[in-house]
Amino acid sequence: MKKINVLSVFDGISGGFIALERAGIEVNNYFASEIDKYAIPVSTKNYPDIVRLGDIKNWKEWDIDWSSINLVLAGSPCQGFSFSGKQLAFDDPRSKLFFVFLDILNHIKNINPNVKFLLENVRMKKEYSDVITNCLGVEFIEINSNLVSAQNRKRLYWANWKISPPEDKKITWGDIRERGVDSECYYYTEKALQWLARHSRRKHKILSVHSNEEKMQMIEASHYKKYSFQRFFGIVDLPKNEQVVAAMRGRYLINNKRQDGKMLTKGKTQQYIEFRYDGKTNALTTVSKDNVVVPFTLPNRIPANEFFFRYITPLECERLQTVPEGYTEGASNSQKYKMLGNGWTIDVISHIFKGLLE
Repeated sequence: MKKINVLSVFDGISGGFIALERAGIEVNNYFASEIDKYAIPVSTKNYPDIVRLGDIKNWKEWDIDWSSINLVLAGSPCQGFSFSGKQLAFDDPRSKLFFVFLDILNHIKNINPNVKFLLENVRMKKEYSDVITNCLGVEFIEINSNLVSAQNRKRLYWANWKISPPEDKKITWGDIRERGVDSECYYYTEKALQWLARHSRRKHKILSVHSNEEKMQMIEASHYKKYSFQRFFGIVDLPKNEQVVAAMRGRYLINNKRQDGKMLTKGKTQQYIEFRYDGKTNALTTVSKDNVVVPFTLPNRIPANEFFFRYITPLECERLQTVPEGYTEGASNSQKYKMLGNGWTIDVISHIFKGLLE
């Protein structure tokens, strides 16, 4: 396949370029329309030769040889369609930009009928997806990113070439999670835990904790917020800078005093984490819970089910979106969450692009 000219609107951090490279498709010129002042530097750092076009609403002023465009990419703003939003659909000024993309695509089609296109968006009501389908003249396919990554992320894809779902790589949260994360940056504070408790009671919502064998829930741009119902999940972990040996023991307590061995009528015992402060381990036994590594900045005895919860990290977001590690380096953590949450799962897009080679 010869080198192609690509027009990417709503380009974000240029995930389309990453996916094309990963699919083995060479790019001649990559024209990008993006206005986010934080996403553009990230994209430029990784792909300095991208041709910047500016605001999509000014597309008629762009100096492009429209007949040379081989592929048009778009991940149009989804806020109006998302089930978690206000359901304004095409009345939302951001989602209404789909029609600007449509004008551009039709303009190119009039000059080059063979141009290929790919549009991605969130799951939405059928009445909304029907409008897009009728405008583009192709049916969408729904693909869950969990086939190629460790997150559940269902998205709709419209393209004018054959698309099939990728094979399941069976990647889970344990395959990509960070270990020993900095406790000062990513752990829930006491204030945050109090907010979670109030929100849980008010909204009847339970904090989700994901095990290594599971998929992570979908990452979203709103993960930059410290208090958000869309960030309502936790990860049990150990901070890298505060660790010591402890044991998990079943104890029966009355007024926080152990009743072990006493001739009393006992209720159910509860599992507790018990810490050492002498730098030694407990005696090695055949029972793995007799020696566990835990942070020492806790009371000497806490219930095992009241342990640590932290946020997802930006690096984990890159891994969940199958973006190259360090790709968003240079941006603040808040902006990394936004850019990655708004972006594409690269390995899904790469799989879709491989259909162009057939």
